[in-house]
Amino acid sequence: MPSPDLSVEYCGLRLPHPIVVAPAGITETADHLRRCEDAGASAAVMKSYFEFEPARRHATPRFRVIRPGGPMSARVLYSFEQASVFDLQHYAEEIRRAKETCSIPVFASLSCNTEEHWLEACRAVEQAGADGIELNCSCPHGTHITRGDDIVDAIVGALGVARSATTLPLVPKITPQLARPDLAAAEAQEAGADAVILFNRFTGLDIDIETQQPVMHGGYAGYGGTWAIHYVLRWLTATYPLLSIPIAASGGVFDAAGAIKMILAGATVVQVCSVIVVEGYEAIGRIVQGLAEYLERHERQSLAEIRGIVCNRLVTLENIDRRNRVHALVDPSTCKSCGTCLRVCIYGAVSINDKKYRIDPEQCDGCGLCAELCPARAITMIERPVPLERG
Repeated sequence: MPSPDLSVEYCGLRLPHPIVVAPAGITETADHLRRCEDAGASAAVMKSYFEFEPARRHATPRFRVIRPGGPMSARVLYSFEQASVFDLQHYAEEIRRAKETCSIPVFASLSCNTEEHWLEACRAVEQAGADGIELNCSCPHGTHITRGDDIVDAIVGALGVARSATTLPLVPKITPQLARPDLAAAEAQEAGADAVILFNRFTGLDIDIETQQPVMHGGYAGYGGTWAIHYVLRWLTATYPLLSIPIAASGGVFDAAGAIKMILAGATVVQVCSVIVVEGYEAIGRIVQGLAEYLERHERQSLAEIRGIVCNRLVTLENIDRRNRVHALVDPSTCKSCGTCLRVCIYGAVSINDKKYRIDPEQCDGCGLCAELCPARAITMIERPVPLERG
């Protein structure tokens, strides 16, 4: 069987695989972009240029890992990285230098406040050789956050102005902090977007309870981590059927499994950032290798064969099987008598005999929580011979 084809079509470009590096400090300079390429990235997005000049001056410290002692899945990368340090002239020059030293596509990322500057910035990065432009109207550190602008209107407006200035592909970045981000993406497509990104980071706050002060710089910050993927997947499956343009999924991907989930939900490319920040550029290669191994294992030849297939497999609320089909069963040979199941069961189904726990199938609600929390993995959920109908 031939090796699977991981290539994708994105914004008129044929990429060898879907893993793209999102804009951040890891893509701020031509040297950083070269490191992305050397690590196996198919494309990269230059760290965002901001018209708002104070955002170009970095605050220190600007990173905090919340719950740093726990597993990666429990961590939150809390950051106030803001914009590229370059003014527009130097930003364009850095893109030009990147295009001379890198072979991968390089996208610019722009955040402007005025129509005049959108025009100037789009023209500058196109002349510098950028392969496309991300319109960053939803950055968690953007001035629109404090002004209270309607972000969807800002995205549509930026698309109109940018399209009058450039022929490059335009890709707006949608914020997750909307009631209906799927409809925002559809509006962006109607306004002329060549692709959309789901999502920018959330804006959040952490507080030191001893000093009773906001942590780090004293204000809001962006936050991300593996926890974010479930929100992205939810809206990917709602957005994919509405669009004919590609979707770049961003948020929560730390391994190949995360990237595969994004593609199953409808993503064409997957942008990664936090995993590189905390694990290094080598994470890119591990994710790409995992994608190839997944297709081989499932005997698929291309990502197109699996893209978006979960969208047609979602069960609507009214069609969910609500019968009590399963009950929990304890394996006494592996039970460690820790009492976790007894503590978490609110249905009175758990009893103890000779220091071993037993679950009454008639009392068991079938919720599955005890099986998920059992540290010895001594509990399994088994099918009932006849499902129970319970109100």
